[in-house]
Amino acid sequence: MSHTREQVLPAAPGYGRNSIAEVFVSSASALGLPGYTNHLQLPSADRICVVLVDGLGKAQLKDRGGHAPFLRRSMDGAPTLSSAFPSTTATSLASLGTGLTPGEHGMVGFDVLDPDQDKVVNMLGGWDANVDPARWQPHPTIFERIEAEVPVATVSLPKFESSAMTRAALRGGSFIPATSSHAKTAAAAGAMADNSRMLMYLYFNELDRAGHRYGFQSSEWEHELEELDGAMRRLSSQLPPGTQLLLTADHGMVDVPESRRYDYAANPHLIDGVRHTAGEPRMVHLYLEPDGGEGQRERLLAAWREAHGHEAWVMTREEAIRSGYFGAAVDPKVAGRIGDVLIAAREPVAFYDTRRVRPTALEVVGQHGSLTRAEREIPLVNIEVPANKGRSGARKAVRG
Repeated sequence: MSHTREQVLPAAPGYGRNSIAEVFVSSASALGLPGYTNHLQLPSADRICVVLVDGLGKAQLKDRGGHAPFLRRSMDGAPTLSSAFPSTTATSLASLGTGLTPGEHGMVGFDVLDPDQDKVVNMLGGWDANVDPARWQPHPTIFERIEAEVPVATVSLPKFESSAMTRAALRGGSFIPATSSHAKTAAAAGAMADNSRMLMYLYFNELDRAGHRYGFQSSEWEHELEELDGAMRRLSSQLPPGTQLLLTADHGMVDVPESRRYDYAANPHLIDGVRHTAGEPRMVHLYLEPDGGEGQRERLLAAWREAHGHEAWVMTREEAIRSGYFGAAVDPKVAGRIGDVLIAAREPVAFYDTRRVRPTALEVVGQHGSLTRAEREIPLVNIEVPANKGRSGARKAVRG
């Protein structure tokens, strides 16, 4: 019996209006730099600190706001932004860092096909040795474009200083390594106090790690949210007056019960004619055999719609591009990195190719990558920095 229903695809991310790609672009404009549009209507400032919290969707922050009273007070009237598509870290951070859409910067998933090697390569923490980050993503970043005019800096974990992901999407400016939450906020405030103008990027990943392992409904996730809330309260008191402190995220999250984590490789019809599988459990890329014959793609689409059309959007590469999910235009070099068929989860489900992933992958609770509001809607919180302290007070707060 068929469970398929008429498929209505969601709207595309708000590229050029209110997406993660506009945060650094609007910040550059708010700093008074020519050639940038303030799409997000940020107030003018001499210093802007952008805090990126990995995995903090607006829905999760609203739902668990009782554990973040400081942020909750700051959220009144905060606009909603959209992550890039897929709603995954590599893609959204590349859009943040470059101001470009995925169809331009080419970071179109957690792992995707490299057509030149006929091989699936990772875009986050396990780059292939034969993939040059600067060639895969050749466009200049916002930091590279403005560093001659205003100081720019990244505060993050030491291991990210020379990572392939950083070199692809966030290169430029200085890098300030810091491990703990206290070290990060102190380093950020100190660098800001030392510069009369600055754009800073400050990265927190603890919430995302807790969400993946335990889910955002867990006490472990609540604890990390409380820690983040304290860090933002502390940072706002440490930063010099006149600093604009913005908090946003790369994606949200959906908790997927164990009973709805599917091994699609166990169904021959769902991998018939498929040469490579990639992407995320909630946004699967399927790449077809080049000599699969007429009707190959249509049979695969029909099989997936029959099996999972009631809980996922099943679309072709052309449908996804036409819908604007990767932006208004997709570079021909990038198009081949996108699956011939895409499976984007609509319900709290996840799809795994157990031939390719470790068994522990099926233990992950919190998931993201797809087009649901819980995954794609992210906050933009403008946190007030008290004005009743001078430069020396800011430095004392950092070093005391």
